[in-house]
Formats: sequence, C-alpha cells, structure tokens
Amino acid sequence: MHNANPDGDEAIRQTNSDAAVARLSAAQKGYISDPFVRFLLPRGAHLQPPRPPLINVGTYVRSEGIDQLVNQWLELCERDGKQCQIVSLGAGSDTRFWRIAAGARANVLAKYVEVDFAENTTKKAMAIRKSKELGVLLGNQDDVSLSNGGTTLHSPVYHLLPADLRRNPSESLAPLLASSSSDGSPMLSNALPTLLLFECVLAYMHPEDSDALIAWFVEYFSTEQSGVLGGLVYEMFGLQDAFGKVMHTNLKARNVSLPGVEPYASVASLPTRFTRHGFTTSHAITLRDIRRSCVNQSELERISHLELLDEVEELDLVLEHYAVTWGVKVNCVDAQALWREWGFKPSRN
Repeated sequence: MHNANPDGDEAIRQTNSDAAVARLSAAQKGYISDPFVRFLLPRGAHLQPPRPPLINVGTYVRSEGIDQLVNQWLELCERDGKQCQIVSLGAGSDTRFWRIAAGARANVLAKYVEVDFAENTTKKAMAIRKSKELGVLLGNQDDVSLSNGGTTLHSPVYHLLPADLRRNPSESLAPLLASSSSDGSPMLSNALPTLLLFECVLAYMHPEDSDALIAWFVEYFSTEQSGVLGGLVYEMFGLQDAFGKVMHTNLKARNVSLPGVEPYASVASLPTRFTRHGFTTSHAITLRDIRRSCVNQSELERISHLELLDEVEELDLVLEHYAVTWGVKVNCVDAQALWREWGFKPSRN
C-alpha cells in the first residue's frame, strides 16, 4: 500500500469531474445518449462550455467501445440463462447502472456494486437521493438505505461503497462485501458471472496495489467451480513518447501522477494485466482501432456530421494512447467456449 497524498487524491477526484463534464458535452452534442449524466454532475459543471470536437469524439469512441463489451457480457449471461454481477471500481459519476436498469437487459443484473473514495460516494449518494429519475430505478424506496454517515447506499440491486482501492483489499473491500442482507449472505455471489470494470482508475495506482486488487477478486471467485470472472480496463498506455511526455507534464502541473502506466509500453503488454493472474483469455485494442474497425460506418458518418473535426491526425494520436483491455477467467472447462466469444467484433457496414 502506498501512502496517499491528500492533494494528489483531490486532483485524482477532479479527473472524475472532467470525465463527467466531457460525457455531458458529448451527450448534449448528440454523440452519445445518456439521460442520467446531468443528475450526477458536480456542482456548477453544467455551466462549463462544451468540450472541443476532439474530446467529444474521444468520449464517443471510449463510450462505444466499453458499451459494446458490457452489453455483450449481459447478452452472454442471458444466453447462458444466468444473472450476473458488475463491480465498478473507481466508479465516480458513472451512469452505467441506470442505463442498464432502464434497458432491455435490466433483469440480467443480480448486483451492481460501485466503489470509490468516500468523498465521491457521499456526493453520489446525495445526488441519487435528490433525483426522482435516479431513485425510481433503484426499486422500492423502502428498500433503499443510506449508512456510514451518508457514504454508503444500499438497494436490492445497486450498492455504493466507500473504499480506498490502494489499501489492502482484505481490510478495505472484504468487510464491505461481507453481507448485504438480513440473512447475512455475502453481497457478491461467487457462483454468478462477475465483471470488474476499471475505467481510468488503475493508471493512478501503483502497479503492486492494482495487482493486489485483481488478485483479491481472483481469489474470491476461485472457490466456485462454475465461476466466471471478467475484467475490463480502460486507460492510457505507452506514454514514453513525445505525446506521453506532454501528458505527464500537464498532469504533473495538476498534481496528478500515473504510476500505473509505467509497466505498459505497448498494446501487446496490456493483456498481461490479467494473464498473470491466471485469466483464461485476455486481449487489448486501442481506441484508434476501435474507431476504425469496430464502429459501424453509418455511425461514423452520423457523428462526422455533428461537428467539424479539423485535427484527424491529432485525434488518431490521442486514440492511439488509450486502450480497452478485457479478459475472462473461466473455472469450468465446459463454459470456456461460450466466454471465448466475449470480445470486439469487426463492424458490419
């Protein structure tokens, strides 16, 4: 565990606000559909000007890529006749639970757990309690409760938990996930397919801390013979070049460092994040390749008409430094064929 730097922690939390504002901008310009993001924005964020086209397109590609994999995860579980669990680590102002809960596969979700700094979970819990649109998707209001001084929120499916992910998971996560109901059963069943989401979180952690986090989940889900554990990471990588130096300098000026990026100099190195923990399969793809190969031509044409994008070379340069890595650990040999299907499919135009 690496000692926290209070100023650095505040700066990391600010990156969540940046991402939320970027998402609102992309939604307002018509790149993505997210009716829930405005309810979770930090105070005053809606007053900020729209982001430039480069940021909007990047937000679109990120969103499209992660959505494809998460939706496919839900689809595979549905096909297998199973409910699933999703654990979003460093979730910030993310709206994914509400987008799933309002969609066609809401019933596939047995549990959706979000973990973040207590400062972030307090703000999110307050926003959820204030918003009728968010609250109604949590189910019966009698079954929704706040605890731990407003840092924690529980509902039948959705749970919001405060933790510092850099701490030993046995001390920070284990007690939080120990029980969620009157019968004392654990919040997460190790028999249900479970997807771990890491969107722009591991880059801010030291590699040994993120390794310990993934190893803890692997151990948690290793006791059930039919268990399936998936991991999905979105982050920057390969920052040893001129672009990376500029990014490091800009972030350093804001008191943000990226210790988690250092071991990953290339796309080929990214899957080791999961394979070294015994995952059955793991792959990685840059956002540039997602945009080129995995987004329908009709969609690319649609977004090209939203705003004029002059700097296509600059866009490619940015997208080449962000990647989505996904992997799955399947304990049961019979289930491996199904889960090998999980991944990006070339777009059919």
